[in-house]
Amino acid sequence: MSLVRLIAMITRAGRVAEPLSDPGPDAAIDVREGFEPPACLRGSAQVRHVDAGSCNGCEIEIAAAFGPVYDAERLGARLVASPRHADLVAITGVVTQNMAEPLRNTIDATPEPRVIVSIGDCTRGCGAFAGSYAVAGSVDDFTEVDVHVPGCPPAPEAIIAALRAVTRR
Repeated sequence: MSLVRLIAMITRAGRVAEPLSDPGPDAAIDVREGFEPPACLRGSAQVRHVDAGSCNGCEIEIAAAFGPVYDAERLGARLVASPRHADLVAITGVVTQNMAEPLRNTIDATPEPRVIVSIGDCTRGCGAFAGSYAVAGSVDDFTEVDVHVPGCPPAPEAIIAALRAVTRR
């Protein structure tokens, strides 16, 4: 296929992503009572993801949410590499002994106002990892969580619903 034909085909197809629809009951999110997203986040949020000790199930679903099918960037959410550039810290997994201090450092390095989103059941109650010698606690033990996305792992629709609640898009 020639380059010209490929560009013509891409131009005709446009941006292809799943249409935004009602996320349904599987995408129920828990928003902290009294939480109001900062006005500076209207329409966009720079997201720093921290894997505090998960099994990587949630990371796969985050990748799907930011991938071409769900395309979270159309909602104004973008993954960033540095907490200093982030508005939102997305945390997955239990907080392990080795990740307790890096998690605190990441949250402290994120400028105010910031939003903390915990993703997955392990961030509350530690899930299957509860009682392990390697677990320092749940995310709630280390910081106040603004939005929680339940599920093991949560569906990409639920992650998108949380991002929509923060960006109001």
